[in-house]
Amino acid sequence: MATTTGEARAGTSQPASIQLPGIVLGVGMGGFADGILLHQLLQWHHMLSSTNEDHIGVRYYNPDTVSGLEMNTVWDGVFHTVCWLSVLLGLAVLYSRVTHSRLRVWTSRVLWGWMLVGWGLFNLVEGVLDHHILGIHHVYAGDGQVWWDIGFLVLGALLVAGGYLLQRGGRPFDPDALTGRRESRRP
Repeated sequence: MATTTGEARAGTSQPASIQLPGIVLGVGMGGFADGILLHQLLQWHHMLSSTNEDHIGVRYYNPDTVSGLEMNTVWDGVFHTVCWLSVLLGLAVLYSRVTHSRLRVWTSRVLWGWMLVGWGLFNLVEGVLDHHILGIHHVYAGDGQVWWDIGFLVLGALLVAGGYLLQRGGRPFDPDALTGRRESRRP
């Protein structure tokens, strides 16, 4: 893994510098996967497609009507905007922390592992919040919707575990050591 400091986190062999941007990128990418696949391509749900059964009293916007689909599309757009901002933030933090050997970072198991952790965290938080607590939509509404929602959470837990194992199997590296340069850490 590339860093500008090469300092390892106490008690681990991995520098912590790409953990945060990897997770933030994974959250955004996981949101895009959800929004593009489940909201747009499969059209299983939209952000407010189950508000007739929600737990917070949001007006029902039936996605089978033009006006309901318009409102759901607006909220899907808000959701995609948050995903886009998450990806931009993750890239900005990664770019600020990695100044050399960027290609090696993008091919690093560590970065991709943390991104999978972020995707899994997205599934877990969004699944618990939107599907179970708020009830504003479900993965696939109708008979057996609870099993689809639980499956979404299980997938999230598997992504977190798999991503964590993937990043642990990666090798940290100090790009400054490769070029013979050492940068001082800026406060």
